Amino acid sequence: MTNFENEIAGLIIESLNLEDIEVDDIDPEEPLFNEGLGLDSIDALELSVALSRKYGINLRADNPDIQKIFSSLRMLTSYVESNATIGK
Repeated sequence: MTNFENEIAGLIIESLNLEDIEVDDIDPEEPLFNEGLGLDSIDALELSVALSRKYGINLRADNPDIQKIFSSLRMLTSYVESNATIGK
């Protein structure tokens, strides 16, 4: 896992209060939702707010690529790296 993937994984854990999960427990290729990490739509909203605050990105539900962006830690990190306006 890259340093930035570790950082985003830490943000996921912190912003969603995932007390039983460590950064190393998150596989960068594993799905974030359903059978993978088990996140849901409320988690997506909370995570979007945390990413907006920390990196200045705007993840909206009406974005046609939103499912792809949130498909894994690696995809989310790639999106943040490409679109962050602050905090990178």
